[in-house]
Amino acid sequence: MLWSLLKIVLFVVIIAAAALGAGMIMETEGGVRIAVGATEFNLGPLQAVILLIALLVAVWLFLKVVSLLVAVAHFLNGDETAISRYFDRNRERKGYAALADGLMALASGEERVAMAQAAKAEKFLRRPELTNLITAQAAEMAGDRKKAEAMYKTLLADERTRFVGIRGLLKQKLEAGETETAMKLAEKAFALKPRHAETGNVLLALQATQNDWAGARKTIGTKVKSGALPKDVGKRRDAVLALQEAKEIFADGNSIRAREAAIEANKLSPDLIPSAVLAARSYAELGNAKYAQRVLSKAWQAQPHPDLAAAFAAIAPDETPAERLKRFRQITKHHPDHPETRMLLAELHIAAEDYDAARAALGGLPEKDPTQRALTLMAAIERGQGGSDDVVRAWLAKAVTASRGPQWVCDKCGHVHAEWSPVCLGCDAFDTLSWKVPVEGQMKIPGSAEMLPLLVGSSGVVPPAGDATPGPEIKAESSPGEATEPPHADYADPKVGGVPEFAPEVEAQHKK
Repeated sequence: MLWSLLKIVLFVVIIAAAALGAGMIMETEGGVRIAVGATEFNLGPLQAVILLIALLVAVWLFLKVVSLLVAVAHFLNGDETAISRYFDRNRERKGYAALADGLMALASGEERVAMAQAAKAEKFLRRPELTNLITAQAAEMAGDRKKAEAMYKTLLADERTRFVGIRGLLKQKLEAGETETAMKLAEKAFALKPRHAETGNVLLALQATQNDWAGARKTIGTKVKSGALPKDVGKRRDAVLALQEAKEIFADGNSIRAREAAIEANKLSPDLIPSAVLAARSYAELGNAKYAQRVLSKAWQAQPHPDLAAAFAAIAPDETPAERLKRFRQITKHHPDHPETRMLLAELHIAAEDYDAARAALGGLPEKDPTQRALTLMAAIERGQGGSDDVVRAWLAKAVTASRGPQWVCDKCGHVHAEWSPVCLGCDAFDTLSWKVPVEGQMKIPGSAEMLPLLVGSSGVVPPAGDATPGPEIKAESSPGEATEPPHADYADPKVGGVPEFAPEVEAQHKK
């Protein structure tokens, strides 16, 4: 408000000064006489001042007109002028408006509109690094692969857009199934931007599918050095790759180098179950049973697994059941309440024909976690303790509909694998397999509950574990060649794998 008051006061002062000056000029005697040939102009003081002001305005206008004519001459000559800058700004405004419309059309799925707006934006902006990218993506969306490929190749000419062009071509080659070309493009893109996570993962997956384990290990090392991958994750994945490299070397018959590779893989990741098994096998072949048992014991501490127990048994294949039970205490002392440890002890006691100890070792597992293996072991215990055929059949009937227990399941797509693999067979993801119970995509066996009375028999004898409600259902995404019988280990008895020889007798009773 104070500023408004000051402006009003200033305006009044200027008007007063102008009026005072005009009054003083009018009171001044004399004037101005202008003679042009025979013509004279006599001007008073006030008229002279007005004429002077008019002349100044006329001179200013003349200079402006001359400046405009000069600018027009420069514009016509192609020089940068205010006029050219005006048109440039207008053209730039229209170009960016078309570019924005193209991006909006691309996001909205209007590929034809996007390409038209990109062409319009290129006409005004002449920025191919922007407009060609929109055109390429719109062409891909419209299914015009040739045009998209041409645009991506155009982007390769500019350093700023080379990575984008390679990435676009890589995506096209992957969709077309051209794996070799895609791998070369992925290598170039990874060399340009080693910190780009998606490109590194694509290259790693391609190298894994092509069994290029050495190249994949180099990729992992580069990702760790560039900071694109945490050191612990990089170490784990390097161990997975070293394991696969060792397996291939074993297959080629180079046992010495294979042992070194297997031991290296285990040192990189001691909790990786397949690497522990392979390292234990390597130590056993060298005659170092102590180191082999130590490797397996350490892996068992991380996660109990039947493959570890089988490898532990293979270290001394000719020992008696009692000796085996005693030696296995080195690993069974870890995680004593784990289901795998309980089932392992039960199988060892069954092999030693100590069925009471086997039942005690199994505990309440058939009721709390009724998997096929646990229920089959319970049937073996009932058979060993002299139980009736009806009770044994009842346990086996429950095992038919029970969960298969933990399996190698992909964390990304849920695909179930018969054995561990570095690459998922369902989605080609790298190092995503975990030993766990499948929880998604489960399938119920048709009529399983209704068939239980027929399987058990007319006597109506049921196992003391409770009702015959089916347990967790079997995973639908199992691999085609995957076994459907209850999983068993080959470590319980040195001569017979898994449970004792009760199965043929039960089968005979079943047929009756």
